[in-house]
Amino acid sequence: MPLQFKGYAMTDPSNWHDLKVIEFKPKTFEAEDVEIAITHCGVCGSDVHTLTQGWGESKLPLVVGHEIVGTVTRVGDNVKEFKVGDRVGVGAQRGSCLGCRECNDDYENYCPKSINTYNAEYEDGVVAQGGYATAIRAQERFVFPIPDEIESRHAASMMCAGLTVYSPLKTHGAGPGKKVGIMGIGGLGHYAILWAKAMGAEVYAFTHDDSKMEDIKKMGADHVINTGKKDFHKDLTRTLDILLSTRDVFGDDLPLGNYLSMLYIHGCFITVGLPDSGDPLPTLHAFDLVPSGCMLGGSKIGSKKECLEMLELARSKDIKPWIEELPMREAGTALQKLKANHVRYRYVLTQDID
Repeated sequence: MPLQFKGYAMTDPSNWHDLKVIEFKPKTFEAEDVEIAITHCGVCGSDVHTLTQGWGESKLPLVVGHEIVGTVTRVGDNVKEFKVGDRVGVGAQRGSCLGCRECNDDYENYCPKSINTYNAEYEDGVVAQGGYATAIRAQERFVFPIPDEIESRHAASMMCAGLTVYSPLKTHGAGPGKKVGIMGIGGLGHYAILWAKAMGAEVYAFTHDDSKMEDIKKMGADHVINTGKKDFHKDLTRTLDILLSTRDVFGDDLPLGNYLSMLYIHGCFITVGLPDSGDPLPTLHAFDLVPSGCMLGGSKIGSKKECLEMLELARSKDIKPWIEELPMREAGTALQKLKANHVRYRYVLTQDID
């Protein structure tokens, strides 16, 4: 019996968290595609930004969700890596051109013709729908095998939150002898602590939330810095090799120059959080950059090569995220609590659509 494609969709942006079950047309099945019956899907800040129109007008109706785990039900004729019955994941990207320089250099996550897992449109007019659903189709390149030792509920949020912070940590050399700072200890930030510690770095966690202090220590951070305290940065001048920001809200009052002052020579400030379009980075002066030669940059999700490395790290070190599970019908509640910063530290939805 062929899969039914149903999902919890937003139909009215003015009531963005009231999701209704709809049937939708899936991506046209092609020779490079893998079809997956979804069992779990994480709830990401990207889902909130998209549904609330913070990143621009979204397509309607829209099923969000891009931290997907499930079981392969069908493979295209050109698929070599997977077979029916395999347990796999899909993250924030479901396709690319596969032929450009980026794709050929294992930077397919930066492909100019990337196809996002949801709110994208294929050339034939089909709208990409996400993981709060029964099933999904994606290019083989963007489907990841889940090691047997990692439970599906734990693997789900690794597909976006985990990979999005693993990639810049790996790129910029997190490891023994390196001091890594993490700004914003939510879904992404808690993964950044787990990965950086497992990679052998000394970890500095920055938070203004006193209620998270003990959790952060249990996650493995070597130092927890309360950013609500005046001059919190001064004792750490030129200390950090990497400062990773997962914040998806900046505002005018974020003292970005103070954060940059904590970077050692040629240290890197990397942002992976994407605020609403009306919330730009705080103003900087050249004096914030030149004296230490520090770098300012970003990072976009991660490649398949990096995802496989990340999953092996999780498997070999028995790393488990801090999650809360909910049935998929409670996605609207999870989204509201995430927007209000009431999640510790990632919601994962379990399949409940008949």
